[in-house]
Amino acid sequence: MQHLPLIMSDDPSSDDDASVLVQTRPKTKRPPMYKVLLLNDDFTPMEFVVHVLERFFGLNHAQAFEIMLVVHKKGVAVVGVFSHEIAETKVGQVMDFARRHQHPLQCTMEKED
Repeated sequence: MQHLPLIMSDDPSSDDDASVLVQTRPKTKRPPMYKVLLLNDDFTPMEFVVHVLERFFGLNHAQAFEIMLVVHKKGVAVVGVFSHEIAETKVGQVMDFARRHQHPLQCTMEKED
């Protein structure tokens, strides 16, 4: 490979401008995230809630059981945090699945602080 000498002109009108342009990127804001919540009711069986957590949120049995207990004892639990579209999809899937199995299980979403 042949190296050529770099020649810079002293002429200010020359296109060989030695100044460095620094380009700044605008800071992109992260999209808001949404918490998906399961709400307790007195009718949906605990086993069904565990199954929902495993099926729609990819939790293993122990994790699903633990979250089901939080829902049961505290009345509500965050089961995941997702982008708006994914949270909305998961809420819809859980609600449809619960209705198809005639359970009043409630799943909602709210913007994360």
